[in-house]
Amino acid sequence: MYVRIHFHNDDVILAACDEDILGMTFRGDGMKITVSESFYKGEVLGKEAFVERMKSVSVMNLVGNEVVSIAVEEGYVLPDSVVEIGGVKHAQVVMM
Repeated sequence: MYVRIHFHNDDVILAACDEDILGMTFRGDGMKITVSESFYKGEVLGKEAFVERMKSVSVMNLVGNEVVSIAVEEGYVLPDSVVEIGGVKHAQVVMM
């Protein structure tokens, strides 16, 4: 999976996506998401490193069935808050 860290004001934002969807656009149910290289392409990480990165951020933007499933499994995302856009899972998280 691709994982990239962005900094905006006091927020540390983690953008992550499954490797096979980078650069693609998905549409469905009146929604659209583009998995842009400029936002999502960063380090290629395995599950353990991805889980470690999630521990130190304030906001997450996640796209892809694998990435979102890991975040749900680790307790960072509630299953009911996941949306599917064109068959691909998407979740946004703000850590409080």
